[in-house]
Amino acid sequence: MLYAVLKTLHVLSIIVWVGGMAFTLFFLRPAVAQLEPPVRLRLMLDVLGRFFGAVLAMVAMTLVTGAWMMADYAGRAAGSGAGVHMPWSWSLMAALGVLMAAIFGHIRYVLFARLRRAVASSTWVAGGAAMASIRVWVRVNLALGLLVVVVVVLTGQ
Repeated sequence: MLYAVLKTLHVLSIIVWVGGMAFTLFFLRPAVAQLEPPVRLRLMLDVLGRFFGAVLAMVAMTLVTGAWMMADYAGRAAGSGAGVHMPWSWSLMAALGVLMAAIFGHIRYVLFARLRRAVASSTWVAGGAAMASIRVWVRVNLALGLLVVVVVVLTGQ
């Protein structure tokens, strides 16, 4: 039962995280592109501030539930006397999850801070550059997240 709860929380956190990136890149950004830079950048600052707060919680939930499920699996395997043979897909998902978390940290604590400073000082060119950098790294993270989904589906995990 605990494993099912952990897996449900794990999957839901990934849906919010990866789905939010897709929404932002493919729907929100194109919709606000027609706005003037001061309005667009202030709006994106507000939206991303809210989203990044939620993603921070989702990243923590993803990492904690993933680690807990792996530890539970290893503990049960060791308790049965069998050797612990973690599926390769789990190791790949864990590595990609940690990489995605690190990239998110860069987006949230470095690039978003640049956007915040640019908006606060009304330096719209710098704000646009910060948004462009955020967009690049969100694309990278979205691609990694989709790769994880493909691995899960193809390996039946």
